[in-house]
Amino acid sequence: MKPIPGLVKHNQRIAMRHGGGGRAMRTLIEEVFMRGADDIPVDGVGLSAMDDGAAIRIGDQYLIVTTDSHVIHPLFFPGGDIGMLSIAGTVNDLSMMGATQLLGLTCGVILEEGLERDILERVQASMQATCREVGVPILTGDTKVMGKGEIDSLVINTTGVALTKRIVRDNGLQVGDRIIVTGTVGDHGLAVMALRNKLELEGDLRSDVAPLFDLVQKVLAAGGDSVVAMKDPTRGGVASALHEMAGKAGVGILISEQAVPVSEAARAAGELLGIDPLHVANEGKALIGVRPEAADRVLAALKAHPLGRNAAIIGTAIAEPKGKLVLDTGFGKRLLAEPEGEPLPRIC
Repeated sequence: MKPIPGLVKHNQRIAMRHGGGGRAMRTLIEEVFMRGADDIPVDGVGLSAMDDGAAIRIGDQYLIVTTDSHVIHPLFFPGGDIGMLSIAGTVNDLSMMGATQLLGLTCGVILEEGLERDILERVQASMQATCREVGVPILTGDTKVMGKGEIDSLVINTTGVALTKRIVRDNGLQVGDRIIVTGTVGDHGLAVMALRNKLELEGDLRSDVAPLFDLVQKVLAAGGDSVVAMKDPTRGGVASALHEMAGKAGVGILISEQAVPVSEAARAAGELLGIDPLHVANEGKALIGVRPEAADRVLAALKAHPLGRNAAIIGTAIAEPKGKLVLDTGFGKRLLAEPEGEPLPRIC
C-alpha cells in the first residue's frame, strides 16, 4: 500500500503528542484532516478555519456547531470529573464563537466492558447537573461497549449547537488590542498531574472546569463589537492558544509574566513538576482579545462575575514578531515557545 501523501511527514506513526493541543497536533490536522476541507463551500466558518467551532448562516443569524471528545484519566479529579468536563468543554467552545443562544447537545459514550455501573451513573449525574446549570438539554445520544482492554474505561463525545447574530473568531486581533485572561492559569492540568503523581501540596489545587456561557454573555454585553477574538486555552495551555491567535491574525503578542494570574498551589505544583503553568491545560478559562478602549470595561464585567474575579489584562498585540509570543519577565524579554504538545497526555 502506498503511503498517503503528507501523512505526518517526519513520523509515520501517531504519537501521544499529536493529541496534545500544541504544534504537533495542529500540524497533523493541517496535513491530514484539512485535505479537501474547502472542496464544498460553507456560508460561514468551516473546518479550514480551525476555530473552536463552525458557523453556518441561517437567515440573519448563524448556527454554531462544535464537537469534542473527552478521555481524561482519572475519570474523577479535584474539582470535577469527565461528565462535567464533557458538557462544560463543549459549551465553552460554543461560547468562544460568540454563541448567545444554546440549543442543545448530543452525547456519544463508549464504555469498556467491566466498567462499574456506579461509576457510569456518577458521570451521568454530573453531566445532567452541568446541563441544568447552563440550561441546555442533551437532545440525543449513542452508546457503545468495547471489549476489556480495547479502551480505557470511558470515552465521551459531545456535540453542541447554538445560535448567534455575530460570530467571534480567534483571528480578529489587531496591533494595540489587549489580551485578557478570565482567571488563574494552569489549574486543571496541574491538579490532574498532582493527583497522578500523588504530590502533597499546601493549598487547594483544584481543576477550574466550569461552563463559561454566562460569563461570556457578560463580556459580550460589556464589550460589544470591541470583543474581537476569543479562545479557551485547553490542551497546550495559554501559550499554545496565544500562538494560534497571533499566527492567524498576523500579529505578535507581548505578555507580561507578572500580570498572568497563577494560584499559589498551581505555581508550587508547576515548580515541583518543572512545568510552566502557561503550557498547561485549562478547562474554565478564556482568552479574550479586546480593542484598547473597551479593555477596562470588559475587565470590570469579568471581575463582577464569580468565574472572573481573578481576571487580568496580561498582554497586547504588537506588530512584530508576527505569529510569535514574547514574554516580558520584568528583567528582559524573550520568545515563549509554543509547546509541541500537552506535557501530560489524556488531560481532557
